[in-house]
Amino acid sequence: MAKTEVILAHQVIGLGAESDQVKVAAGYARNYLFPQGLAIPLTAANKRRLEALRQRRAQREAHEFNTMSELAKALSKMPLVLNVKAGEEGKMFGSITAGTIADELRHQFEIAIDKKKIHLEHPLRTLGEHDVELRLHPEVTATLKVRAESPTTPPQPVEAPATAPKSKEGAPQKGKEAVSAKTGEAAPLKAAAKKERPPKKPKAEKKAE
Repeated sequence: MAKTEVILAHQVIGLGAESDQVKVAAGYARNYLFPQGLAIPLTAANKRRLEALRQRRAQREAHEFNTMSELAKALSKMPLVLNVKAGEEGKMFGSITAGTIADELRHQFEIAIDKKKIHLEHPLRTLGEHDVELRLHPEVTATLKVRAESPTTPPQPVEAPATAPKSKEGAPQKGKEAVSAKTGEAAPLKAAAKKERPPKKPKAEKKAE
């Protein structure tokens, strides 16, 4: 397949950016790049345009960096809440993918992010809050808080507070009873009982023989 060298006039994903000189298939250049204004043939006259293309590229990249930096700051302050279905034990039915997060960002905040910039090691399958890395730019990353909630999950049981042990103030104390019995009421009653007893009769003396 014949190849031809071109100068990119705009950024082309997977190929390069402004002012880059690349080799592409001649048919691709002729049928797509040139008609779309994405590239120009590599000629002596067009080489003079390289400096202007480099300046355009620098301006575009600076603008993208600033825009993504501001977006990263905004996303770090706005949690993304997703309502999902889950079982009694809190296990989700299905999972949350990068595509799901991209759709919800567009739906909730009108923010369009390519799902390829949403980095997930694996789909989210548990309820709660998750930190998701966003690779918005080669030099800009952000952390998005994604909170998965389920209205069908029963509330977690709350442990009852531990009850304090009952005070022993109301219980009778044996020691005190014994003391009061000896020193309070029991002693006087016993003494009174002794007083009420009739005196013993004196024993009769034996007659002398």
